[in-house]
Amino acid sequence: MSETPKGPRRRNQQHRLRRMREEGLTAQVEKGRSARSDSVVDCGWGRLIFGNTFDEPGAIAEALRGEGDEQRDIALYVKDPQVLLSLAPQDLFLDPSLTYRLNLATYRPASERRSAFFVRQLTSRRDAEAINVILSAHGMVQISPDYFWTRRDPRSVTALVAEDAQTGEVLGFVMGVDHGRAFADPAKGSSLWSLAVAPQAPHSGVGESLTRRLAEIFMARGVAYMDLSVLHDNKRAIALYEKIGFRQVTIFAVKRKNPINEKLFTGEAPGGAALNPYARIIVDEARRRGIFVEIVDAEGGFFRLKHGGRSVVCRESLSEFTTAVAMSICDDKRTTRRIVEAAGVRVPAHLEESTPESRADFLDAHDSVVVKPARGEQGRGVSVGLKTPEDVEVAFACAREMCDDIVVEECFEGEDLRIIVIDYKVVAAALRRPARVIGDGVSDMRKLIKAQSRRRSSATGGESAIPLDAETERCIAEAGYTMDQAPADGEEVVVRRTANLHTGGTIHDVTERTHPALIEAALRTARAIEIPVVGVDLMVKSPLGPEYVFIEANERPGLANHEPQPTAERFVDFLFPLSIPQSARKLRREASL
Repeated sequence: MSETPKGPRRRNQQHRLRRMREEGLTAQVEKGRSARSDSVVDCGWGRLIFGNTFDEPGAIAEALRGEGDEQRDIALYVKDPQVLLSLAPQDLFLDPSLTYRLNLATYRPASERRSAFFVRQLTSRRDAEAINVILSAHGMVQISPDYFWTRRDPRSVTALVAEDAQTGEVLGFVMGVDHGRAFADPAKGSSLWSLAVAPQAPHSGVGESLTRRLAEIFMARGVAYMDLSVLHDNKRAIALYEKIGFRQVTIFAVKRKNPINEKLFTGEAPGGAALNPYARIIVDEARRRGIFVEIVDAEGGFFRLKHGGRSVVCRESLSEFTTAVAMSICDDKRTTRRIVEAAGVRVPAHLEESTPESRADFLDAHDSVVVKPARGEQGRGVSVGLKTPEDVEVAFACAREMCDDIVVEECFEGEDLRIIVIDYKVVAAALRRPARVIGDGVSDMRKLIKAQSRRRSSATGGESAIPLDAETERCIAEAGYTMDQAPADGEEVVVRRTANLHTGGTIHDVTERTHPALIEAALRTARAIEIPVVGVDLMVKSPLGPEYVFIEANERPGLANHEPQPTAERFVDFLFPLSIPQSARKLRREASL
């Protein structure tokens, strides 16, 4: 019996095996040349250019030069990328992504199926529109809804969505390309593209389920493997793919230098990597227009923009054009309420003189109250829906840790609506929903909250998480649970009453559906405070109806929370009107006539 190789002998054997695998990949790329030549597949976000089907690298370069506006073409399976780049060094760059491969001959499907959502084929225009909201939230290229019915080759391109089993909401999207059907690939390969999950998705495993379902569809067709491309620093995605069974392979992709890809071939500007999403979205928009950006203090979100003869210092969406007076009005919730009420904006009933006795009487008169610090932001110290004097006093003590001046007001039952006003025009409106978890019948509340916090943090660049504090425990107790109890499978439990993003809330765009009375209330608020950029918070029965009460005004609203609405574009338009492209100015003039 032969001995098992050890030490250097084992390493040499592993090296030979790795070299054989790489040679096998090269052979597959060469083998692809016998397939349909110069193969290009339209994927909606751009074209997939199969480099292994081109005889000359110059032809690949020409294909990439034909990239459409606002598109992102990818040349994959390029045998000698250095040769291709030498032909067009000003136009092309080597994509800093890694290629991973799933061997479908050895792949094993997951033993458990999710019950909270299911994966299905894309079937409607509503699906397509929901997909674009998700893609936009991740900064990915959107796909024209018409693509799925007029340009997509349904034999080659498979489009899947994940749908919430209870609400019907689209939670995620993935696209796959069958290489055999696309260009008669003798290697019988396939590839995965555009995997994206909604930032507000309440369930875990959406991305994994989409990936596995696509793999299983290709397995059923007799496909040999599925490849994907992932940025080298996307460690969470790489961990997911390796968990499923993907392994890295030596395959290169080449892209064209365009504004969409700019970060990939120019690198991050000094200090830019440390900016939070609210500052970065503005800085990126400014750079796209050729506006000079100087990072003043990345941690605080301060930067200076220069264009022509104008220089403006900003802290996220707060600029020099917001006066100190307007800031001080927004800073004090009592002052804000008085100013906007005088302008005809409806405000909730509130307690003027606050003592334990007066608070108890106020609660008797209104059944449910809100307690919050007069100064503060991001939902800190805010308690909503208090129904007992004991809860009111506990909330009062918590709020006092944030500020000595405490606001007690009537609780208006409804939904939290944030309206963004820029240059006294409404740009976006979104419902903000409180953090919630969905039970699986096994995990206790603490585990569910921690898992949801990880998802929210990942989806928002670390800006959103559910606090494990007294307010969360109160909301859980109100739902009939403790931190150590597990809700039933599929049961939804609201774990916060406030809808702030920073405490785990989710955001849902309703710009096109917001009632004119709510739009008018936001504009009146902005004019009354005389603030050019503001986030106006209203409690509404529905964004479709006129009922509301004013909650507060935020002088530094997070513009990154309102994709796909062009909040950053309109903010930069306001700061630098001459940077607006001439064609866009003309269209806006025509629209206003």
